[in-house]
Amino acid sequence: MSAPIVKTVGLRKSFGPNEVLKGIDLEVTQGEVLCILGPSGSGKSTLLRCINHLEVPNGGYVWVDGQIIGYELRKDVLHELTVKRLRAQQSQLGMVFQHFNLFAHRSVLGNVIEGPMVVRGLSRAEATERAMALLDLVGLAEKAEAWPAELSGGQKQRVAIARALAMEPRVMLFDEPTSALDPELVGEVLEVMRRLAASGTTMIVVTHEIGFAREVADRVVVMIDGEIRETGPAEAVLADPKDPRVRSFLGRVLARPAECDA
Repeated sequence: MSAPIVKTVGLRKSFGPNEVLKGIDLEVTQGEVLCILGPSGSGKSTLLRCINHLEVPNGGYVWVDGQIIGYELRKDVLHELTVKRLRAQQSQLGMVFQHFNLFAHRSVLGNVIEGPMVVRGLSRAEATERAMALLDLVGLAEKAEAWPAELSGGQKQRVAIARALAMEPRVMLFDEPTSALDPELVGEVLEVMRRLAASGTTMIVVTHEIGFAREVADRVVVMIDGEIRETGPAEAVLADPKDPRVRSFLGRVLARPAECDA
């Protein structure tokens, strides 16, 4: 088996007295689609933010492609990376947030070319060529000159996905990418994510879309109270969870009326 592209060991994170992550051990292999499920407050988003060092863990480590995120080992001592080197590491992890985070003062194209030009040093022509290909991938090439305020929520999220992909990351992280969308717009974002999964993109997805997880995930993780309570192939965990708290959580979620996730 090949070495994992993402690995966490003993990952802990607290906010004041509240311990949000309680020693998370996780491995993700290249090309795998991992969906992280769990009730609100279980630590799912914090785990994602620790993986790309937007939150600094209180304990444990994160490796991406064999490198410890945020640190380097010199003579058996860990040293924090400079901001520049940390940004270079983080560029290997494309992040798509709940609320789009597009630059309102830049066009759709401007949003997508910003990172490759500033961080990767691409020329405007090179960045534009790649951006237009990615906007075509997410079905928004005709919106290249539009402003974010002119887009629907689903279109904004698809631009956010194109912007993350423009950095050519090794891994894509999705933090509940459909939770801020109206139900009728969820499907267009999930369809883009399905295409990415089918293309072999490594993806870690925090989601409440159980149908998407069942269809696309190679593996699911269920987190409750800052711990991984169950992990395994999506269909096995969703159909027959062994942990009683996972069984209770999934029973409540699956009992809700179906939402549009086509």
